[in-house]
Order: sequence, then C-alpha cells, then structure tokens
Amino acid sequence: RPSSVSTVVVPVPMSGAPPLFARDRTGYHPPFVECDLGSITFNYETVGEGRQILMLHGWPLDHTQLVFEMERHFVGRGGWKRIYLDLPGMGRTPGPEWITCEDEVLDLLEEFVDSVIGGDRFVVAGTSYGAYLALGLVHRRAGRIEGALMSVPGLLQDENLPTFVKIHENQDIIEVARCEGMSWLEEMAVSQNVSLLEYARVLQAITPADEHYLERLFTGRKFTFDAGVLPEPFPAPTLILTGRQDSACGYCGAWRLLEHFPRATFAVLDGAGHLMWGEQPAVCSALVSEWLDRVERWS
Repeated sequence: RPSSVSTVVVPVPMSGAPPLFARDRTGYHPPFVECDLGSITFNYETVGEGRQILMLHGWPLDHTQLVFEMERHFVGRGGWKRIYLDLPGMGRTPGPEWITCEDEVLDLLEEFVDSVIGGDRFVVAGTSYGAYLALGLVHRRAGRIEGALMSVPGLLQDENLPTFVKIHENQDIIEVARCEGMSWLEEMAVSQNVSLLEYARVLQAITPADEHYLERLFTGRKFTFDAGVLPEPFPAPTLILTGRQDSACGYCGAWRLLEHFPRATFAVLDGAGHLMWGEQPAVCSALVSEWLDRVERWS
C-alpha cells in the first residue's frame, strides 16, 4: 500500500485543556502529523529527537492519555523522540469499516512503524488496551524493539479479577468530580486523591471515540494468537505495572508474561486499580524512570 507522511498544524484550544499536560506546562504544543497508509490515515504527535518510543493509549481514549502519563519523565532527559499515536477509531484517527479484528489493527500498527520509524530500532509503551497492542508488537517485532512498558495490560486471560474495593476514600474529591460531570470516578476509584482527580480531568476532556467502530471491534477484541506466549524470550528491559485492586484487568493474567521477559520488572501496586496512573503516580513515575535508565544502558 502507498504511504506518505505529512505535517498538519492544528490550532490548540485556549481553554478547557487539562491543566497538567506537560506540553501545556512548557508552552510547547507539537503539531499533529498525518501518516497516510492508503487504507487509513493515522494521526499522531511527536516530541523531541533521538531514540524513538511509540506510545499506545487505552480504550476508548486518545494519545493525550499517554502524554499525561509519560511526558513528565522526559523533563531533563534528552535523546528521546516520543511518538504519541491516536489508535483507529479514537482521537483524530478514523475507524474504517473494514477493520473487524485486533489482528488487523496490529497489521496497521506494523505498517505505521515501517512508515514512520522505518528500519530503526524503537521502544514501545502502552496502557491497558495499548499495552495489549504493545505486547502484540513485541510478539511480531521483538528483534527491533529495545524496551517495552506495559501498564495495567488489558485483554490477558485472568479468571481471578479482584473485587472492586475503595482503599482510600475522600468525599471532597468525589463531590468535585460530580460537579465536573465525572460521577463515573466514584465507581472506579480505588484511592481517591488529588492526583486521581487531575488524571480523571485528562480522561474526561478526551474527544469521544467512534462508537460504531468500537462496537464492531469489540466482538473481535483479541488476537487470533496468544500474545502472551512469545516465540522466544524478549531480551530487552521491560516494565509491567499492575494494580492490586484492578477489578477491570487484574494482575494474575499479566504475571504469566514473566517467563517470556527475562529483563522484566513486575510491579503490583497496592492502592491502585485500573486508574493506577492517577492513584499511585509517584510509584509509577519512579519505576518508569528506572526503566528508561535501563533501556538507555542496554541499547
């Protein structure tokens, strides 16, 4: 398929943006870039130069989730080119009618990598659904990947999901969330704190995804192969972050990945559910910074 990459500058809204985006703090607003693969046009943003890291967001969100989670780690850390991608049917990337299963999404991700990253080696990071896709890329492209980060990985077989519990309750936080139209937070929050409220505001501000695309893909939301069983062990530094109270994806399903990742750190964070990046940001950031250090030393 023919492919081309073009830069499209998109105006940045002056109000309503989540207040803690790293790009807003620094005053830098990277332009959207289009990658036309013929059958689909991906939209993404890039920040920085150097070693390339592909960022894959959760379902049904967009790239701003990963901007909020990851960009903080590159303040004072040079030599990294961050590629924040909008996945099909989410953000600014359309969800074509012909996509019916996750294998096809993974095929498109490989095409995107070939078009944008080329033959260079790269690092991949994903949260939830994005972590599952990152695992799929490791399954297919391990020889080109210098490191992998999977946060609260979704869609792995886990028959022992934790029961939803609230570890730290804060009624003031919940009242603010309700006033801001985020009543859903009370049903998901394990640790109700200020950082969680900031994270929720980021998620709430994301443009709604293509519902028809999501409904169509939902029935085929797993690969036809077992992504958790790699053809051979993955030798690069890896970080797998899970929440002890994650009632959406759990942690047991991700635990079985360890035998295939000999350089993996596996963390199960107490006081953290599926919104782990809001509930335990300090621990997450410390572990990610250490993982980035390991990737830099290894490659």
